[in-house]
Amino acid sequence: MEIFGLTIDASVIWIGIAILFAIVEAVTLGLLTIWFTIGAVCAAVVVWLGGGTVLQIIVFFVVSVVLLYFTKPLAEKKLKIGKVKTNVDALAGELGVVVKAIEPFSTGQVKAAGQIWTALAEQPDQTVAENTRVRILRVEGVKLIVVPEGAPEQESGLSQ
Repeated sequence: MEIFGLTIDASVIWIGIAILFAIVEAVTLGLLTIWFTIGAVCAAVVVWLGGGTVLQIIVFFVVSVVLLYFTKPLAEKKLKIGKVKTNVDALAGELGVVVKAIEPFSTGQVKAAGQIWTALAEQPDQTVAENTRVRILRVEGVKLIVVPEGAPEQESGLSQ
């Protein structure tokens, strides 16, 4: 292939494209361009095997799209890319103590993990008395969704 009067082997161009995609991947860490890097390397292999330009382009796009479609979800799941786990995520399943009663169709307050949170009962018409131990089911926005764990707690370190 001739570019600006220089004869350049097509495999060099494909390797250059692969390097460019690899640099973009290293900078962004988005797990997107790595598949195009692999596609470009496969296209370079097609050049070395004597394949024409159309075949090189087809191999590049097919390999890139197939890898992107089938392996990106698996890689994201395995590497947990795009999911930043916070301390709030760890609250689900934990215990807390009601410090302000949760009234029907209203909020109360629960102390969990050393902090006071606005809380709702899982059953909206339920009352949860002060000093009751509750299990946190989930966090919705900035509110804990809780269910009573058992009998009300006596004044203890949990309710302070």
